[in-house]
Amino acid sequence: MPIAELGANVPSRGTRRIRVLCRRMLRVAGWDIEGQFPDLPKFVVIAAPHTSNWDFLVAMLVIGAVGIRAHWYIKRAAYRGPAAPIMRWLGGIPIDRSAHHGVVDQAIHLFKARDKLVLGITPEGTRKRVGKWKTGFWHIATGAGVPIVPVYFDYPRRRVGLGAPFWPSTDVASDIQKLRALYTPYARAGRRPDLF
Repeated sequence: MPIAELGANVPSRGTRRIRVLCRRMLRVAGWDIEGQFPDLPKFVVIAAPHTSNWDFLVAMLVIGAVGIRAHWYIKRAAYRGPAAPIMRWLGGIPIDRSAHHGVVDQAIHLFKARDKLVLGITPEGTRKRVGKWKTGFWHIATGAGVPIVPVYFDYPRRRVGLGAPFWPSTDVASDIQKLRALYTPYARAGRRPDLF
C-alpha cells in the first residue's frame, strides 16, 4: 500500500531521498503504514501500546517515511552526552518527568508559541505494565486547543496505524475511555503484549 503524502498544513521535514530510504527500510523490515496524518498544523499524537524500545526505532522510520516534523519527550538524563545532538535533530525535547504540571504547562506554551507543532506522547508513560493511562497528553491538547491523533503499533501484522483526529471535550474520564476503546483491538499487538 503506498504511503499517503502529507497535507500542506502539516509540519514537514527531510528530503525525498530520506523518505524513500525510510520507506525501503520499513519495507525490508516487513512494516507498513495504515492511514495518514490529518492535514492540520498542530496536534498531539498518542502512540500505544508502548511495550518495547523497538517502538522508538519503528516510530523514527515512520516519521522519516512520511516526512513529518514531529517532536517527542525524552528523559533529561538520556539527553546528555554525545547522543544529545542526534536526539535534538530527531525531534527530542528533554523533560524532567518528576515535574508533571510543569511539563503540561511547557507543552501548552510550546503549542501557543509555534505556528506548527506535532508532539508525540505515550499515554502509558512507560514500557512497564500500567493500570491506567496518564492524562498529561489530554491536558496538553485541551490547554492548547488541538486534537489528539491516535497511533497504534501492531507487531503481529507489522503495521503502524494512524487514526483520525479526536477533539477532546471537557470530560477527561469520558475522553480517556473513548480513546482507550480505540486501542482495544490492539491490546495484545505490542512487542510485549503482556505489558499492555
